[in-house]
Amino acid sequence: MHPVALVGAAGGRLAHYAVSGVVGGLIIKGAAKRLPEAKPAARKALVGGIANGIVAGRWLASAAEEARLKAGDMLAEARTTLGEEVPPPSAVSVDDHDHGHEH
Repeated sequence: MHPVALVGAAGGRLAHYAVSGVVGGLIIKGAAKRLPEAKPAARKALVGGIANGIVAGRWLASAAEEARLKAGDMLAEARTTLGEEVPPPSAVSVDDHDHGHEH
């Protein structure tokens, strides 16, 4: 994955959690002003919602990784069917290693 994409994904997650926290804080403040006894219940509901969001995010990441692996398996099978040699998933090409310095 491109480094910019990784930074963007991390930034998106941080922004999501920050916005969730601010909105949650405002909801709790509003509930605390209107109904002082509702504060613990509102906080519990908000924490439960955030926890469910984290679990859903983990599930989506797992599903995406599984889909990526299955797609790679099908691509390898298709190449094998065509008689091509399938490189291992972590193969890194070192041909044409000339990039301006000596080793």
